[in-house]
Amino acid sequence: MIVIHPVIYPIVSLIAGILILIFPKILNFVVAVYLIIIGIMGLAAQT
Repeated sequence: MIVIHPVIYPIVSLIAGILILIFPKILNFVVAVYLIIIGIMGLAAQT
């Protein structure tokens, strides 16, 4: 089971938000990476 400290989520959200404001075209990349990471964590949690 993967346990991530709760402080990481707001930091990742803040960094992603800033990147999207600076580089609006990076939105697709940020969303894709987020979904991949959440998917991997979900699969790892099931094993």
